[in-house]
Amino acid sequence: SQSKIFFCPNKHLSLSILQQLITKYRQYLCIVHMSIKPKTNRIMLLTNKIAIIYGAGGAVGSTVAETFAREGAKVYLTGRNKSKVEAVAAKINATGGYAEVAEVDALNESQITEHLNDVVSKSGNIDISFNAVGLRNTKLQGVALVDLDVDDFMAPILSHVQSNFLTARVAGRHMGANGSGVIMTVTSSPSRVAIPHMGGVAVAMAAEEALIRDLSAELGSTGVRAIGIRPEGMADSDTMEEVYGLHAKANGLTREQFQGIIERNTHSKRLPLLQEMAEVSAFMASDRASGMTGTIVNMSMGTIAD
Repeated sequence: SQSKIFFCPNKHLSLSILQQLITKYRQYLCIVHMSIKPKTNRIMLLTNKIAIIYGAGGAVGSTVAETFAREGAKVYLTGRNKSKVEAVAAKINATGGYAEVAEVDALNESQITEHLNDVVSKSGNIDISFNAVGLRNTKLQGVALVDLDVDDFMAPILSHVQSNFLTARVAGRHMGANGSGVIMTVTSSPSRVAIPHMGGVAVAMAAEEALIRDLSAELGSTGVRAIGIRPEGMADSDTMEEVYGLHAKANGLTREQFQGIIERNTHSKRLPLLQEMAEVSAFMASDRASGMTGTIVNMSMGTIAD
C-alpha cells in the first residue's frame, strides 16, 4: 500500500519516499562506477571505434556518449541545441576522452550526410551510428486515442521514426560499402505492451523495432548489425518524469503512485537507470556482441518476459 509507513528512530518514511531514496542510491552507485578511472591494463569495449551519436544533448544521448567514450570510442556528438552537446563533449574531453560536436538536424538528410562524410574524412570510418533523438511528450501522451488530434498522433511517427530511418539509411550506405558497422536506437516497452493513453508513441516504437529487424535483414550480409535497446521507463530521465506525470493525471493518480504501479509490474520491482541502459548499449556496440543483430535487447526488467 502507498500509505504504509516505515518507522525509524528519528523519522517516518512512506513507501513512496523510501522507493525514491532507493532509486537515488542506485543512481549514486552508477555515478561512482562511471567516475572510477579504469586501470591502464583494462581492455575497453570500444577502443578506437568511431561513433556518431544523434541527440547527444539529451539524457539518453549524453549518457551513451560518456559511456562509449569511457570505453575507448571517439564520439562525434550531434544535436540541434549545440550548447547542450558542447557541455557533454567538454565533460568527455576533460576526463581524457575524445569528443567533437556538430549542429545537425537529425530530420535533415543533407545535414546528416554532410556530417557523416566529414567524420569519415577525419577518421576514415564510421563504426557505430546511435540515434538517441528525444521526443517531448506534452500533448502526445495522456489523452485517449478517440480524443487525440491526428497531428499529435502522427507527430512521433513523422519525427522519431523518420529520424531513425534517415540516420540509419545514411549510415547503412557507408557501413555496407565498408563491410562493417552497428546501427543502434532506443525504443520502449509500449512497443510490445498495450498501455492506455500512449497516443502515437507506442506505434512509433513498434515501427522503429520493425525498422531494426528489416535493416538487419537487408544489411546483415554486408557485415552490418542493427540493434535496438528497449528499456522500461528510466526513472532518472527527465522525459520519464514528464511522461509519468501525464499518465498519472489521466488516471487520477500522483506521479509517484503511477511510477509505483510501473515498478511493481517489473520482476525486480524497480526501473532501469540511464547508466544501465548505456552499459548494455556499449556491450552491444562492441565486437564482443558480434553474434547479435536484428534484435531488440529487452531491458524491461521482466515487464516483457521473453
